Amino acid sequence: MNGPSLILVEDDETFARTLQRSFERRGYRVRVAADIGQLKALLDAEIPERAVVDLKLATSSGLPCIQLLHARDPAMLIVVLTGYASISTAVEAIKLGACHYLVKPSNTDDIEAAFDKPAGDATVPLTNRASSIKTHEWEMINETLAATGFNISETARRLGMHRRTLARKLEKRPVK
Repeated sequence: MNGPSLILVEDDETFARTLQRSFERRGYRVRVAADIGQLKALLDAEIPERAVVDLKLATSSGLPCIQLLHARDPAMLIVVLTGYASISTAVEAIKLGACHYLVKPSNTDDIEAAFDKPAGDATVPLTNRASSIKTHEWEMINETLAATGFNISETARRLGMHRRTLARKLEKRPVK
């Protein structure tokens, strides 16, 4: 297979397998890593042209994976997938080298479209809609989750809320 090489950093085996098959049908050469350790081992063998990184990997963040991939090849196209969408994590992902940040559920078409548009679009219209309190709350939860390495107990402590309250909020907006 002579198509583009792609590394998929995803800890959900079913989702990873589904994406892998979909990309392979489109001619990609795909390798899968479930965490940063596996990613490092794969990068020792080959540096891919493209990468898809899940923001939340088991109990850790995918941000270090983005940083590692970008350090190995600054020209690599990296797309972040997340169920924990927030402005703060989007900004950090882009700063670390991602070219796009997509909210789950996203499919192969969405990811390929993101790969095809690595540059920003200065013509995107601005909106007048103010963020709601719920949106601010969700962004604060996500920012704190990322800062604590996705540790729910520590996140709840830092936010001054009961762990169970935070767990209920996260159940309403599932990660996967």
